[in-house]
Amino acid sequence: MLIIHHWDADGITSAALTVKALNLEDFVNITPPIGEFRFDDRIKKYIEKAEKIYVLDLNLPQEVEDIEKETIFIDHHIQKKIKNPYVKQINPVLDGKDFPSASFVVSEYFSNWDYLSALGAVGDIGERAFNIPKVLELLNLEGIGKEDALKLVQLIDSNYIIMDRESVEKAVKVVLELEPKEILEYEEWNKNLEKINDAIENAISNIKVKEGFAFIEFESKFNIISKVARKVVWEMSYDGAIVVNKDFHGKAQIYFRISPNLVDKIKMNDIINTLKTKGFNAGGKKDVLGCILEKDDVDEVLKIINEYLR
Repeated sequence: MLIIHHWDADGITSAALTVKALNLEDFVNITPPIGEFRFDDRIKKYIEKAEKIYVLDLNLPQEVEDIEKETIFIDHHIQKKIKNPYVKQINPVLDGKDFPSASFVVSEYFSNWDYLSALGAVGDIGERAFNIPKVLELLNLEGIGKEDALKLVQLIDSNYIIMDRESVEKAVKVVLELEPKEILEYEEWNKNLEKINDAIENAISNIKVKEGFAFIEFESKFNIISKVARKVVWEMSYDGAIVVNKDFHGKAQIYFRISPNLVDKIKMNDIINTLKTKGFNAGGKKDVLGCILEKDDVDEVLKIINEYLR
């Protein structure tokens, strides 16, 4: 059994929920190169060995079109229908429904819910998840308050933010084996968090604002770009954030997030499709866009985003 999952809290909890639902003892879980939306050679070698494959919280339908093995593809991102007959695609978006996280889709698919289902939602939409009765119900069953839920997500996410792919993959077993209180005290992840928070504050110190939108440029080896955008939009209440990491391990990153009240005005899917048409490695949802690119292409991508904003 091979589980390929996203590197963030939603992907990790989705993988853990799948393991629990299927009572798996013999499985391999693996994540793509952090920050890159593709299957690398390492993943492809594992696919060759696998008997059955689960792909969770990864907006990569194109990567499974040629797989000739039973594959369950579970996601909640905007995407086209997969044509490969070997692939069973579970995505409520295809039916016009909106789920807060892949963890919710996984839990509904298996009819198996617990606090990890809720953490996946908190990981993807932040404090807005606490407006969902099911999230509060699941957290309350474990005696987890809102503050602890947010901290748990930060700790789980810390592995991908410091760019440690191996630790991301190990995190699935950590959340399966430890109780929530033990995770909150997990020393390795808490040390990660201290370094990350310093880097985020440094990035936000370079903020520029125009007509309610924040524009931030910085350089960091940490994958903090989505965290910076979330903090600016969710906590600092800007209409949107365009964030650029100008030097991320030799590449550049661009992340564009908008507040919920602009979702109907700014068609994020149109921007994502335009970037993909032009050959850029971009993905996202109705309120967020992420792109990793060559440094020389930053101005071109920003120009496309700005054209839509006008």
